[in-house]
Amino acid sequence: MKNYPVKSVLLPNGETIAYREAGEGEKALVLLHGNMSSSLFFDTLMETMEADYRLIAFDMRGFGDSSYNKPIDALLCFADDTAQAAEALGLRRFSVLGWSTGGGVALELAASRPDLVEKVVLVNSVSLAGYPMFKKDASGQPMLTERITTREEVAEDPVQVLPILHAYATGNRELLRSVWNALIYHDAQPRPERYERYLEDMLKQRNLVDVDYALIIFNMTSTHNGVAEGTGRQKLVQAPVLVVQGANDRVVPPTWAKETAAALGSKATLIMMQNAGHSPFTDSLKELAGLLADYLR
Repeated sequence: MKNYPVKSVLLPNGETIAYREAGEGEKALVLLHGNMSSSLFFDTLMETMEADYRLIAFDMRGFGDSSYNKPIDALLCFADDTAQAAEALGLRRFSVLGWSTGGGVALELAASRPDLVEKVVLVNSVSLAGYPMFKKDASGQPMLTERITTREEVAEDPVQVLPILHAYATGNRELLRSVWNALIYHDAQPRPERYERYLEDMLKQRNLVDVDYALIIFNMTSTHNGVAEGTGRQKLVQAPVLVVQGANDRVVPPTWAKETAAALGSKATLIMMQNAGHSPFTDSLKELAGLLADYLR
């Protein structure tokens, strides 16, 4: 297991963005993590691909070792940070991989800065119409006809939010482990030492409510998603997009990947990984690395 040192870059907007990097290849791949994680979660992918690519994994604002001076109000904030950080590191043209929440950020980046983004890879990404949250009944089950629509309702959610906030506040790794084992690492888990490092980085998150709210209002389509009007920004994505989806994902329904690929039309290629859940980096790393190598060449 390699230990990639944490570096940082000060952005013009005043945020300090932490990152890990590996490799010295001619092609650069920027890695954007998901919610409840950080750049550290890409370590296995970096170890596998560093011989052929320059890999830069950022801690998004409010995650890991990055600052959180100004709260985000949309995934577009993370995309703007990424563009500023990439330019500060001298990246003039690169591909970007977004995992889960990071997929929405990657799409916003591609829409905003087509001059920077050569290719996009979405790995088990949030849909183009966001990630809905629903109010809970007395037994804690989601009421699928009653959406959560405000930041205040997100902050008070008794199932998806409050227990995680409490775990962060108390350093409760075992609760976080149980959540990840149930939803993400249900078929394969990271090696124990690696898993402990992941849990340590999870506890650094300071923006959970803001990110969850940003996910429910995220909507790059041209129609209302039940909470927010669509921005239509999917039409601004010029780069080709590889949509990679684990068939056994318990966090992101595989149907979302199919809908995303269909909405992006000829720009998109969909690949369903039959032996992967929400973390192909853990479930099917060799297969994922092969798919990326074929796509990025």
